[in-house]
Amino acid sequence: MTYDPTTPLSPIEAAEAKRLITGVYDALSTPAPVPTTTSYRDPTEPPAYGPTPHVPQPETRIVPSWAAGTALVSIAAGAGATGLGCAAWLFFKGLSLVSVPSLDHFALIVVTPFAGAAMLAAGIGAAIAKAKSGTTTNVFEGPVTQNTEINNTSHTSWLGHTRNDIG
Repeated sequence: MTYDPTTPLSPIEAAEAKRLITGVYDALSTPAPVPTTTSYRDPTEPPAYGPTPHVPQPETRIVPSWAAGTALVSIAAGAGATGLGCAAWLFFKGLSLVSVPSLDHFALIVVTPFAGAAMLAAGIGAAIAKAKSGTTTNVFEGPVTQNTEINNTSHTSWLGHTRNDIG
């Protein structure tokens, strides 16, 4: 059925058209309702478990084991040097009551070799641990595609004209 604007509408069609036009006019003239809330929280509890299968998550270490060992040895050496320093400080503080001059410099002279030896031991241990670490061999399987691009670049004048030919 096609619409012909020259033919008059029947009373039923005219009433239906008036009803549709009035409904559209009312819908367009009334303002949209303003939401009373700006957020919604779903009250349903999430399931304790679901149908999703287990996904393997291989361990990926951020810090290598030799670096962690080096850090641990460094902390231990620092704590040991601090302990030796405290012991020397207490010892020389007691001696200072006897009024022996310049014991502070003497304390530094006594404690410094121990701290240096501890740092040297930590460095040697780290070097040995790194030398002992194994090598990783990656084996890739699959087709190999080799792309070769030859770039010829020419540059003229000091004002800057560069031409790149990709062949």
